[in-house]
Parts: sequence; structure tokens; C-alpha cells
Amino acid sequence: MRIGKVTPAVLSQIVFSQLGKRRSDVLVHSALGEDSTVIDFGDSVVVLSTDPITGAARNQGWLGVHICCNDVAAMGAEPIGVLVTLLLDQQTTVDQAARIMADVDRAARELGIEVLGGHSEVTSAVTQPVVSFTAIGRASKSSYVTSAGARLGDALLMTKAAGLEGTAVLAADRATWLAPIVGIELLHRAAAFIDEISVVAEGIAAARAGATAMHDATEGGILGAVYELAAASRLGVDLETDLVPVRSETRAICQAFGIDPLRLVSSGALVIATGEVERVSSALTDLGIEVATIGRLTSGPRRTLTSAGERELAPPEGDELWVALARCTE
Repeated sequence: MRIGKVTPAVLSQIVFSQLGKRRSDVLVHSALGEDSTVIDFGDSVVVLSTDPITGAARNQGWLGVHICCNDVAAMGAEPIGVLVTLLLDQQTTVDQAARIMADVDRAARELGIEVLGGHSEVTSAVTQPVVSFTAIGRASKSSYVTSAGARLGDALLMTKAAGLEGTAVLAADRATWLAPIVGIELLHRAAAFIDEISVVAEGIAAARAGATAMHDATEGGILGAVYELAAASRLGVDLETDLVPVRSETRAICQAFGIDPLRLVSSGALVIATGEVERVSSALTDLGIEVATIGRLTSGPRRTLTSAGERELAPPEGDELWVALARCTE
């Protein structure tokens, strides 16, 4: 199998057919496009999501907290804490492990959440530190949103821009390789995209304003997130890729590596389906968050539309970040 997320076909074969006993108090079950689960607790629900950080060499702890809490917020839930698993290789020093946890602490304080517990060990099973997170959030039973809730005719919105996380990771971790091509000033601007990774504020605001479905654009980028939201909702989609915001720094770095910015990991961009475009857009712009309309949910096929014509929107197959990292190694 290729590096990156397991493909939808393999997930269907080895995961979704083996999910234990289905329980009535689980309101959102494991499915393609659903990054979190929702558990019934009476008038409220608990939302849980889990994610590792494997592609970034820096800021692992900080990134992991924000990315995992993004999945919870994409359900319209308020994060309250994280569980942290640290798998350390034998070359990791105590100081290095302490820096990872200092980053975890910094992100948790930024979000006002608690580190609830976890596990740590040194193991020969990894060759570099691997950090995995489980985020826990809460919402009222009447207010949570899923990836599967989009309705026919809903507009498709997205916040900020494509490829933010991937751009920032490459600018920071591959600066020596990129600097002669794109320049050091551009790299400084691109690395600062990391500060926009959180979608907690916009996820909660969009849910309250009338979002029917939301998806945090992680591995597979904007194209992957749109496909998964449409698939989870059992709808077609017309995605107008020319309308997807891509910053000049992202375009320059992607051009240097020969990769597609719309398939580059895009944490910080939230894909939103809604029939209340003006209301949701206003709620986001009131927070100072950029928002663009990029398509619509349909009864037809899942496709991308450009001035050059239309193409099938295929299921996500890995992420361009891994392609770029491999090309650096070569």
C-alpha cells in the first residue's frame, strides 16, 4: 500500500465490514467521510475523534492537538480535552520528548482544553517519534452536524484557502531545498500559514448559523474533503475548482514540487454545505474568516468543473505532501 491514508476501497474491505456490535447510543457510526463519532448522553452528545501526526517533523504536538480538535469542531462541538499517545524511538532524548509535550500544552492552552491522559513508551516499532491524539468534545443533541447531513441543492462553501497545512509543513521542513527556487521571504510567509490551522471557531459558528454538513480538509486536500462529504451524504457534487482559493505562496511551492494544491493536506480549510449561504458566510466573516462559494450538492455525478470542461471527482488516493517529501529525498 502507498504512504498516506488508506484508500476508500481498502477501508471498505478491511475496516467497515468489521466494526463490532452496532449500538443504539452511537448516533454517528464509522463511515467514509466521517472523521468523528457521536455518542448519546441524553440532552447532550459527546463527540470523539482520533488522529496521528506522521508527516511533520516540527510542531508535532501543537499540530496534533489542533488537527484532532478540528474534527470535533467540524461536528459543531466544543472541544474539552485530548488524550495523547507518544511512541518514541530509542534515539529520542528526554529533551526532545519534553518539547513535543510543551507544544501539546501550548496548543491546549490556546484552545482552553485539558490534556486528559494518554500513554507513552519507547519502542523499536518506530524510527522517529509518532504522536497520536484523541479529542473529546460536547454539543447539544439538537446542534451537532455530520459529514453526511448535506441536502440536495445545498451550496458548498470553504474557509481560508487550499493547502495551508501542507504549504506550511513544506516551507518549514524543506526550506533548504525550496529556498533557491522560491526565495526565503516567500518561505517565511508560507511557514506562517501554520497559525491558521485551527477551524474550531468557524466550525462552531457555521453549525450555529445553519451548516448542514462540514468536513475538515486534511489528507487528500480540498478534493478529498469534497468527495468524502458528498459520498457521506450520498449526493453528487459540482465543484468549481477555479473558485477554490489558492494563495500565491502555495502555488509557488506546489509548482516547485510538481504537485496539485487541491490535493495537498489542507487543515485550516473547512468545507461547509448549507442552504443558508448568506447567514453562514456572515457568521464567518464576522470572525474575520475568509469564505468562498465553490460548488453545489446535486443528484448527478461527483465532478469538477473548470473553464476547460468537466472531470470525474475521484476518491482520495493519498496526499501530495508525501509526493513532495519523496521528491526531496530523491
